[in-house]
Amino acid sequence: MVVEEGSGNGSSFPVPSVQEVVRSDANNVPEIYIKNPEERPKDSEISLLTDHVPVIDFSLLAQGDEDERRKLDFACQEWGFFQLINHGADEALPKLRATVAEFFDLPLSEKTKYAKPPDYSEGYGQDRKAEDKKRDWNDFLWLMVMPPQSRNMKYWPLSVPGFKEAVEEYATEMQRVTYEILGNLSLLMGVERDVLKQLHGEVKQGTRMNYYPACARPDLVFALSAHCDYTSISFVLQDDDITALQIKHKGMWVPVKPIPNAISVLVGDVMESWSNGKYKSLEHRAVANMEKPRNSVISFVIPSDEAELNPLKTMVDDDHPPIYKNGVTYIEYLLYTQNKETDEDKYVNIDYLKIQN
Repeated sequence: MVVEEGSGNGSSFPVPSVQEVVRSDANNVPEIYIKNPEERPKDSEISLLTDHVPVIDFSLLAQGDEDERRKLDFACQEWGFFQLINHGADEALPKLRATVAEFFDLPLSEKTKYAKPPDYSEGYGQDRKAEDKKRDWNDFLWLMVMPPQSRNMKYWPLSVPGFKEAVEEYATEMQRVTYEILGNLSLLMGVERDVLKQLHGEVKQGTRMNYYPACARPDLVFALSAHCDYTSISFVLQDDDITALQIKHKGMWVPVKPIPNAISVLVGDVMESWSNGKYKSLEHRAVANMEKPRNSVISFVIPSDEAELNPLKTMVDDDHPPIYKNGVTYIEYLLYTQNKETDEDKYVNIDYLKIQN
């Protein structure tokens, strides 16, 4: 019932597979997943603004539609989030969903062949946390997918028919969508269309495939705890028929009702810094449900290690002095976030990038 994390430089300890916990006893919620009372989901924190979540038409953005670009500006500035429709990746979605479901249906003995080492991001398992930290109600498979030379095929479950092809097709589509969104954000930030892409250096893409079992007590756990992403932007492919993703807006949590075949887009820490705070990194989380298991796929757009995160010059003037430091590289920031002992959502990682007055 446990995933033994692979060999590495750090300590190793057994990590429960939530999927196997539920298979053994659907009513069992082990203590390691039960959040402290003050950290559990609360109805009083839920916003009624679900129907106001921004929706952006990708096909209009790609045509240079200025009204749609203004909607993109509003969505990133006021929400840090939008659902993307007409993105042109519809054919890739069912293939990816099917292959992800097939991987998690494998026997545990097969999945653990791809187990994540404790000091490495890729592989199958759960988030690295100290033994005394509460865990989230999910199992995952994390892979680097772009550029192709960044892939560590040791962690790719090629025993699943069509897995490589489905992941490659979706990653290629997300790369195309990424470049179009970055181009529009560049124009909105007063620079040439290719500037944000160039700031990334080599544009990398990581993919996290999640399995969230049904939970007998969803009021005690989180499928994914509240956090912001250490990315420029991130994409979330949800199940179409389960509302689980929640986003922070004006101090409240807004449930995101999936639009069939839409892809959710989130602003990350890197984009907040480049925009000098105009576009806010989005705090988000996911709740568990009693009815049925679900999957999601998250694609992270990641700059090169050497990319500098200081604000664009066009985002700084007398009325908008710099809020973020110059000269901090992505790898410096990433190492900070990974080495710091996380205290749930009580500390905001991006404060490290800010000029301290």
